[in-house]
Amino acid sequence: KVKRCLDFYDYVELQPRIAFSEFLDSDETGAIASFKDVEKMNRYMYNLAKENGKLVTASSNVHYLEKEDHKIRSILLYGSGSVFRENQYRVDNGFYFRTTGELLEEFNYLGEDIAKEIVIEATNEINNKIEKVQPIPSGFYPPKIDNAENIVRDMTYTKAYELYGNPLPENVEARIERELKAIIGNGFSVLYLSAQKLVKKSLDNGYLVGSRGSVGSSIVAYMMEITEVNALYPHYLCTNPECKHSEFIEREGAGVDLPDKDCPKCGQRLKKDGHSIPFEVFMGFDGDKVPDIDLNFSGEYQSEIHRYCEELFGKSNVFKAGTISTLAEKNAEGYVRKFFEDHNVISGRAEVMRMAQKCEGAKKTTGQHPGGMIVVPQGNSIYEFCPVQRPANDQNSDSTTTHYDYHVMDEQLVKLDILGHDDPTTIKMLQEYTGVNVYDIPLADPETIKIFSGTESLGVTKEEIGSIVGTYGVPEFGTGFVRQMLVDTMPTTFAELVRISGLSHGTDVWLNNAQEFVREGKATLSQIISVRDDIMNFLIDQGLEKGTAFKIMEFVRKGQPSKNVNQWKDYSDLMKEHGVPEWYIESCRRIKYMFPKGHAVAYVMMAMRIAYFKVHYPLAFYAAYLSRKVEDFDFELMKDLTSVREKIQELNREPKLDVKKKAQLAVCEIIVEMHARGFEFLNLDIYKSHGYRFTIEDGKIRVPLMALNGLGASVMENIIRERELGRFISYEDLKRRTKTSQTTVDKLKELNCIEALSETNQTTLFF
Repeated sequence: KVKRCLDFYDYVELQPRIAFSEFLDSDETGAIASFKDVEKMNRYMYNLAKENGKLVTASSNVHYLEKEDHKIRSILLYGSGSVFRENQYRVDNGFYFRTTGELLEEFNYLGEDIAKEIVIEATNEINNKIEKVQPIPSGFYPPKIDNAENIVRDMTYTKAYELYGNPLPENVEARIERELKAIIGNGFSVLYLSAQKLVKKSLDNGYLVGSRGSVGSSIVAYMMEITEVNALYPHYLCTNPECKHSEFIEREGAGVDLPDKDCPKCGQRLKKDGHSIPFEVFMGFDGDKVPDIDLNFSGEYQSEIHRYCEELFGKSNVFKAGTISTLAEKNAEGYVRKFFEDHNVISGRAEVMRMAQKCEGAKKTTGQHPGGMIVVPQGNSIYEFCPVQRPANDQNSDSTTTHYDYHVMDEQLVKLDILGHDDPTTIKMLQEYTGVNVYDIPLADPETIKIFSGTESLGVTKEEIGSIVGTYGVPEFGTGFVRQMLVDTMPTTFAELVRISGLSHGTDVWLNNAQEFVREGKATLSQIISVRDDIMNFLIDQGLEKGTAFKIMEFVRKGQPSKNVNQWKDYSDLMKEHGVPEWYIESCRRIKYMFPKGHAVAYVMMAMRIAYFKVHYPLAFYAAYLSRKVEDFDFELMKDLTSVREKIQELNREPKLDVKKKAQLAVCEIIVEMHARGFEFLNLDIYKSHGYRFTIEDGKIRVPLMALNGLGASVMENIIRERELGRFISYEDLKRRTKTSQTTVDKLKELNCIEALSETNQTTLFF
C-alpha cells in the first residue's frame, strides 16, 4: 500500500524520532516499542523512496519555535478538548524549530552522507523548484456597474444643487470635487453606487438605515443618501427652493446646536446641519484607502437586503466574509488555570499570566462576519483570491464563506457590511404607533436633550426611577456605564452627546484616561479627546502640518504609542513644540482604540429620535422598547410592580451579571419608570393580545402572547389563527385547536388571561 501511495508524492519527508513519542507504550494499533523502531521505519522509507526515484528530505515537524513552548501547545490542546498523555506538559515533545546542526545530529543514524543529503541538499533542491507565489493578487477588483462614475457624479451634484443651489457655495463644491476625485480616480464609484442601491431598497420598504464607521465623513455619501450624516462644517440652510441661502460657521461642533434663525433673504426659518468631519478619516490622507461602508439595516429586513445583494451582483459572485476567531485574554487565562488545576501543576499568578499571554491569539475556530458580503467581479473567480468553505464545515448550509479572514482581502475585493440592528426596527415601529415622520423630528429638541442630564422632561424624580438621568431604553445611552458618564459630564448639546458616544465606544479613552482629566479639572468635555477626528482637527488648529496631523491621529487611534515608543517620542516632542498641553499628549499615549466621529454622529441621531418619542410619545416608546425585548419580558414576574422592584434589588446585589440577567435588569428598570410616569399594562388576553408586540389600548399597554413563559412561537401562531376562526368553547377545545399544553392552560387560567370556560365540550343535561 505504501508503494502505491508513494507514486502520488513529489518527495518523502522524514521526521525526528521524538515526533512519534505518543505511540510509545501505547495500546493503540501501530504502537512502537522504542525509538529503534522509528529508525528502522525511516531507513525503510528512505530506501523505498530512492528505489522509486523520489527525493527524501528531513524536517523538524515544527509546531512551535523554542523547546520551552511545548508547554503552551499542551495547554492549547487540552483547552480545545484534545486528548494527550499525562506527562506531555513536563516532557519536551521535540516539535521545536531545530538548527541545521541539530537536524544533522538527529539523523546521524542513517550515516553522515545521507543525513547531509536529506537535511541540506534535498531541501534546497525542493526550495529551488518552488516558484514565487503571491497568494492574493495586487490591485483593486471592484464589481462592474456600467457608467458608475458618471452616475455617482450626477447623483452627487443633483442633490447638492437641490440643497445648496447652483452655483454651489465655494466650500461645498471644493469638498465635493476633492472627494469625487478620490472616489472616481481610485475606482471606488461602484462601491458607493452599490451602497446607495442597498440603502434605497430598504428606505423604499419603510426601514430606516443607520450608517456605521467613517462613511459619515464623506459628503458624497451624504448627497447619495448612503448616510444621514452631513460632514460639512456647521451651517444654516434655507429650504425655500427659490432661495437656498446658506451660512457656514467654520468651527468644531454640530449644526443642530446652533440657535434658531430666520433667513435674512426670504424670512423662512433656516434648517441647521453639518458636523465638521474631515474626509481623511474615511479614505486616508491621499484618498486612496478602500472605503469601508458599513450600514445598519433593520434585523427584520437584513436577510432581504442580503438577497438583493445577490440579485445585484449574481449569487455566484457574492460570499459571506469569513472570520478567524482567536483565543482572547480571559479565555487564555482560563485555559491555563484549568490545565494547571487538572494536572496538579503548582504555580503563582505571575506564571499563569505569562503562560496566558503566550496562548493568547492562537486560532480557535473559523466563522463568518454577521453582515459582511464579499463581492467578486464578473469575469473573476473567488479562487483567484482565496479558497471558500461552508461555515463550521456544514455542507448543507446555504451560505459560503471565504476561508481566509476577510481582512487579508480588504484592498482587493469590495466588502459590503450589511448588518442587522434593533434601532431601525424600533424607529419603524414608533412611526407605525404614532404616524410621526421620523425626518420631522428636531435632533436638538430642548426637552429631549434634558433627559441626558436629568429626569425633569419625564415628569419623575431620580428617586422614583433610581437614576439621575432619564435615558433608560435609549440606545447607546441606557447602560449603567454610559449613564455614569452622563452624570460625570452633564451634556446639554447634541455635539456633547456625540463626544460621549465616542468616549463610550473607545478603549482606554474615557476610563483610565479622559475621566481622570475631567475630574481633576484639567479639561472639560469639549476639550478632551473623544473620537479619532478630534486629534487631527486639534493638531491642525495648533499649527501642525495636515499630513503630519493625520499620521499622528492614525498612530494614536490604533493604540501604537504604547507599542512603538521611539516613534511616539518623536511625535510627542513635535506636539510639545506646537504648544499641545501635557495632559493631551498623555491622553493620546493611553489610548488603545478610538471611534470615528461619523459613526458616533449616526448613533446619536438614532438615539435622539428614539429619545424624542420617549419624551413626547411615551406610550409608543414603551410599547416599541418592550416589543424589541419581548424575549426578556416575563409576564408572571413583571405584571406586578412590587415583584419588579424586588427583582431589581436582587439583580443589583449580584457581583456580576450575565447577558441574560443584564437584559432582564434593563427591562425591569423600564417598567419601574413606565409606572412612575403613570402608565400601566393591560393583562395578557388570549383574544386581544398581539402575538409578539406590545400594543397601545385605552391609554395602556397590552401585553403580547409571547410574554407568557413557556408559550412557544408555534403555539402562539396557532392561537392567533384559531381565534380568528371562532371563540374557544372549552379548555379542551383550546388545547385541541392550538396544541397548547395543560401547564400553559393552567397558567392562562391562573393569570386571568382567558374567560372562564368549561373543562370539556360536553353539555350537562341533568343536575
